[in-house]
Amino acid sequence: MTKLLGPQPPIAPRLRGDLAVWLVICAELLTFALLFIAFAAVRLRQPTVFANSQSTLDLRSGAINTVLLISGSACVAHAVQSARAARAQPAARWLVAAMACGAGFLMLKSLEYADKFAAGIDLETNTFWMFYLFLTGFHFLHVAAAMVMLVLLWAPTRRGAYSQGNAHALETGAAFWHMVDLLWIVLFPLVYVM
Repeated sequence: MTKLLGPQPPIAPRLRGDLAVWLVICAELLTFALLFIAFAAVRLRQPTVFANSQSTLDLRSGAINTVLLISGSACVAHAVQSARAARAQPAARWLVAAMACGAGFLMLKSLEYADKFAAGIDLETNTFWMFYLFLTGFHFLHVAAAMVMLVLLWAPTRRGAYSQGNAHALETGAAFWHMVDLLWIVLFPLVYVM
């Protein structure tokens, strides 16, 4: 048949996921980049306040959260690969594993917030805590939104709704999850370590 039609043009690469979500991702990355720059600029002006406040953060908790989000990203990537290979049940299980990682992150972060609030720390304590609570809180909401996406994608994934040529919705959810992971990879060293 291809002999009759002649040579076929190569298939153009396509954007994985929904364009609207990619625009949201770009806007979110820009927003966080501006917040990271503001954090760094204020830190240069108040190094003692930032160093003293930062020294009270639990590095283990931040490191565990990093492992949870990176593991969640690996699980989401496996879910997409499994769905493309028409392996619905493994794909659904990978999504559950990613959701478990996300739930672990949210629970551990909530415990960290509870500890800080119990110590009397809030947005007005000092500039570091204002940035810390705002940046990590904003990120927390993004993780929660990514979790909602994964929950909504689980049932269709389990039913086998996605395949090699039709994984658009799953790829969209994966792209958003990876953005959340990427933001934490920058946020953790910036706020907890440096």
